[in-house]
Amino acid sequence: MAVKVEIAFSIILKKIRHESLLSQEQLALESGLDRTYISLLERGMRQPSLKTIFLISSALKIHPADLVRMVKEECHENN
Repeated sequence: MAVKVEIAFSIILKKIRHESLLSQEQLALESGLDRTYISLLERGMRQPSLKTIFLISSALKIHPADLVRMVKEECHENN
C-alpha cells in the first residue's frame, strides 16, 4: 500500500526538524505558523499548502523543491 502524501510529509518534516535541532515551537516561530499547526502536520492530520511548504522550507533552511523531493522519495520507499 502506498504511503499517503500527508503521512510522508509528516515523517520528513519531523526528521528534518529534529536534525535541525528545532522544537515545534521554534519552527513555528521561524516559519510564522502556529505550533499546533506544525503538530498537526507532523501527525499527518493536515496537508500543507504550497505557501506553507515555502514557509517551512525557509525556516528549515532547505530549498522547497528538496523538501518536496524527500516527501516523494518517502512515498516511493514505502510503496
